Amino acid sequence: MTSTTNDPLDFLNNSHGVQSGAQTDLIQKLLYEIIRVKELITYYDSIPNGAGQLGSSILNELVTEAYNSLVNYDTVLMKKYYDLLLNCD
Repeated sequence: MTSTTNDPLDFLNNSHGVQSGAQTDLIQKLLYEIIRVKELITYYDSIPNGAGQLGSSILNELVTEAYNSLVNYDTVLMKKYYDLLLNCD
């Protein structure tokens, strides 16, 4: 029995329109961190009595800003938010 993982960013690896290089690696790493932190947000949201509301709010803001750095293709901000998201738990 073989196990296959669904890679949500598989399109980056198979796309001919995206050039490979350091910037593509940063984009892919940042997207993985955004996905990981969004899972953390759902965890914080599930904490009873609103105890995770502050954490969820902070993480949502970081994810929004990280996404904006991708949309604007600002590599300096991408690196900043990658480092910030990497340390979220």
